Amino acid sequence: MEFNIKSGSPEKQRVACVIVGVFESRKLTFAADLLDRISNGFISDVIRRGDMEGKLGSTLILHAVPHTLCDRVMLVGLGKERDFRAKEYREAIRSSIRALTQTSANEAVSYLTELSVKKHDVEWLIEQAAVVTLDTLYRFDRFKTKSEDSLREPRKLTLAVPRRSDLVDGEKGLQRGQAIGNGMSLAKDLGNLPGNVCTPDYLARQAEEMARQFKVNADIYAPDAIEALGLTSFLSVAKGSEQEARLIVLNYQGGKPDEKPIVLVGKGITFDSGGISLKQSEGMDEMKYDMCGAATVLGAFRAAVEMQLPLNLVTIVPTCENMPSGGANKPGDIITTMSGQTVEILNTDAEGRLILCDALTFAERFNPALVIDVATLTGACVIALGNVASGLYSNQDYLARELLAAGEEVGDRAWHLPLWDEYQEALKSPFADMTNTGGRPGGSVTAACFLSRFTKAYDWAHMDIAGTAWKSGKDKGATGRPVPLLVQFLQDRADIAVGNVVRRGRPRREVQDLVDDAAD
Repeated sequence: MEFNIKSGSPEKQRVACVIVGVFESRKLTFAADLLDRISNGFISDVIRRGDMEGKLGSTLILHAVPHTLCDRVMLVGLGKERDFRAKEYREAIRSSIRALTQTSANEAVSYLTELSVKKHDVEWLIEQAAVVTLDTLYRFDRFKTKSEDSLREPRKLTLAVPRRSDLVDGEKGLQRGQAIGNGMSLAKDLGNLPGNVCTPDYLARQAEEMARQFKVNADIYAPDAIEALGLTSFLSVAKGSEQEARLIVLNYQGGKPDEKPIVLVGKGITFDSGGISLKQSEGMDEMKYDMCGAATVLGAFRAAVEMQLPLNLVTIVPTCENMPSGGANKPGDIITTMSGQTVEILNTDAEGRLILCDALTFAERFNPALVIDVATLTGACVIALGNVASGLYSNQDYLARELLAAGEEVGDRAWHLPLWDEYQEALKSPFADMTNTGGRPGGSVTAACFLSRFTKAYDWAHMDIAGTAWKSGKDKGATGRPVPLLVQFLQDRADIAVGNVVRRGRPRREVQDLVDDAAD
């Protein structure tokens, strides 16, 4: 779909559909009021008759509104005016796009992007409109021989800005929103692919193709090279499968040559059977999503490179399958990690931390400014936080606060969980330096504690996305989270790098203060 930015009056739009808003108080937005005036109160009459009450997310399409040049006017409910904030704005955009796909309109102009949202400016409004639109229009039907989806994607969507002077900021927001949407689509595509297609080698080839497209460096390591590097814990998980492991390393140099890179690490288990500690068969098909950490960091990397952020970024993906076989890890086995620390395996279904621990040690060679790992790591995180927030752990409070702030900015929320020393007791082993699981109590916390033992050399954060990376049920599919959070974090860091202290109505010094905490 084509996007466009425009400044102009709604009654002058010769287009298939014009989209405007209505609050629950029956108050019309500025654009809706202009249409109402030129149509001699046509819209007001419709509202008075009770056909549109303004409830958030409700829509009503009006045809042949008098004295307008458009074929349709779509009214979108905005809820209570005093409660209209970022969350409600996104819901209004999403509802308008859903309603638009149920019409034959191939072009539309949305005036919802002219609304006032507290603490946010035009750039943010356009960015979020583009992200939400692309997310709403996303479909994964490549394996269907006949599409069952009757929804129609419009050919062109124009996002309106209040003044001509807003066009430049609007274009910036649109470019960023499209980049984030593209990164989310990549993450969702990779997550939704079945395990017989999205193998470790397939994931590596997709990373290589992305590197060629954006002219960045990609290093792909096969098992022999991985072994030579010393990632023995990672390979211990991979040896149970006939599919060969791959280590993917992408390197983008957008900052100064001597600037330390931000490193993203993503768990890439392309299918998780549980290994010898076999999972229950019910719902096991969803274990193709166990590589959503990898999909997330690849999507965030793509967005950052497309946006040409002025920073250095490294993305590391250890990817393999976790399968039961004669060569697979067994409960009771003891392995040696790249760091030299030993691990007693009590449960082979706690395999993600065994590949991540080596990747986190490997990350040291890049002399990182900080490292963030993303993983569908524990069912315990789903029990703790459900499907609303990602779990967040860090060995530096400033980094956790910075990530939380980024998530709030874009509606991709996380929650800071404890990483206290008392939880480390659960990982004690009589035979090795640690066990690979601390049992059911505090399972997400003890998994993070395990990873923390391999991150002493740098500032680090861990995101457990087991509850947010995909949905089950009738809306089953990958969500693309937390790509928006990570990209916003990277954008904040890039703004600081170039001295941009005020952007999008939000003082950059708020983020700068968090970063400066690291020096304390």
